[in-house]
Amino acid sequence: MECLSEMVREDIIREVKESEYFSVIADETKDLKKTEQLSLLLRYYYNGAVQESFLEFQRASQLDAAGLTQNIIQCLERFGLEYRSNLVGQGYDGGVSNGRGVAARIKTEAKHAFFIHCNAHCLNLVIVDAVKAVPEADCFFSLLQKLYVYMSGSYVHQKWITVQKDIYPEAPRELQRLIDTRWACRYSACKTVMDRLPAILRVLHEIDLENSGDRSVEARGLLAQINLTFFGNLSTFRKILGEIKLLSDVLQSPSLDLAKAVDLIHALQDTLDQYRSESCFDELWQDTMDIAEQCTVASERVKRRVQRESLRLKGYFVDSPIGQHRCKEDDKDKFKREVFYPILDHVHAEMEKRFNKTNCDIMRGIQALNPKSKSFLSEEIVLSLAGLYDCDIEDLKHELYQARKVVQRRAGCGNELSSVLEFTTFLEPYKEVFHQLFRLCRIALALPVSSATCERSFSVLKLIKTIYEQL
Repeated sequence: MECLSEMVREDIIREVKESEYFSVIADETKDLKKTEQLSLLLRYYYNGAVQESFLEFQRASQLDAAGLTQNIIQCLERFGLEYRSNLVGQGYDGGVSNGRGVAARIKTEAKHAFFIHCNAHCLNLVIVDAVKAVPEADCFFSLLQKLYVYMSGSYVHQKWITVQKDIYPEAPRELQRLIDTRWACRYSACKTVMDRLPAILRVLHEIDLENSGDRSVEARGLLAQINLTFFGNLSTFRKILGEIKLLSDVLQSPSLDLAKAVDLIHALQDTLDQYRSESCFDELWQDTMDIAEQCTVASERVKRRVQRESLRLKGYFVDSPIGQHRCKEDDKDKFKREVFYPILDHVHAEMEKRFNKTNCDIMRGIQALNPKSKSFLSEEIVLSLAGLYDCDIEDLKHELYQARKVVQRRAGCGNELSSVLEFTTFLEPYKEVFHQLFRLCRIALALPVSSATCERSFSVLKLIKTIYEQL
């Protein structure tokens, strides 16, 4: 095994050296002995494709910025990689403690090694912060987790399976446990609850009627919270998280480049903006009412006793939480104003904060290398990126002029380019002519998009590192 791994690693190092420019991606996890393991990968362009190749696991005895930096640099030096001149990017997420501290330390050794925060992790943080900012949304996911825990009990779980078999022809389904680090995957949790809501309510009602102590009390408490607001949140997050999950899955692709990632992020922002229209909300509210009708839950608010105004407060304006609670709006307008719009607004704000890199020369420069971008081969933007990587500006100006002509002729023949990767592959046969431009394209493709490949290596670690055989 050691010989085989050494052969594979030698091929990877050879490819990286031939490619010249590369980025390092790192993430950490605990093995079965709770020892911290650092997963190291290299991203580079080779033979017409973007490669993300696993290099090795390292035991991380120190998890501070200095210790992790030393681990990464020693690994690159051991394999003879010219990181001081050829390392062009670093990709970490919150899993690598002091990620920015590590990036800053490495950048002092390799001045072109710019830090790119994991985009998939950024998207996860968008949902985390948006939900925390809206109390109704935060309570909704807490209730979903309570449902999962309750249905997982041995007695309740058996009843849950039996009820599903009685209602649905297909195989029974399980509720999903909610994991804080995988918010985009909560779409499947919302989808399962929505699809199996009648069965959930039937289980809770049956256990409620059993009068079996704590189990029945818990069932009544859960039933009391499954109301019209719960249905509205369920419809809202199934819709929003469905869109976000699509982007999350694409962002984890090893072959994705930053230019394409930016396009997809902007497309999601446009989609969420469209959700704010009246027609979109009306459609969502109709789905909510359909769920309520399907579950035979009353959708009209219970009429409350009209409270008489105190004579002592006559002539005064009363502004209090109690007054706010007795809102005279109907359920639809109240949900739209207090839940639906705040969720959309906070998601949009977090997207702008975490993905708005219009002022970043690297992101704008990579977009200018994308044939589908409006700024494709814009001299000002490309030269700004070139300045960060010490390109020969005069040569690049001439190359940009000639490249525009060549691409236009190709498009005139019906052979249009659609991505940075296709543009790079197109330039490769002419790399001696377009030396600086080809260099920039390789750098753009080598920059990391996410650290998802590191996380995939964790699954392999569990397979090869068992309790009885520690590496």
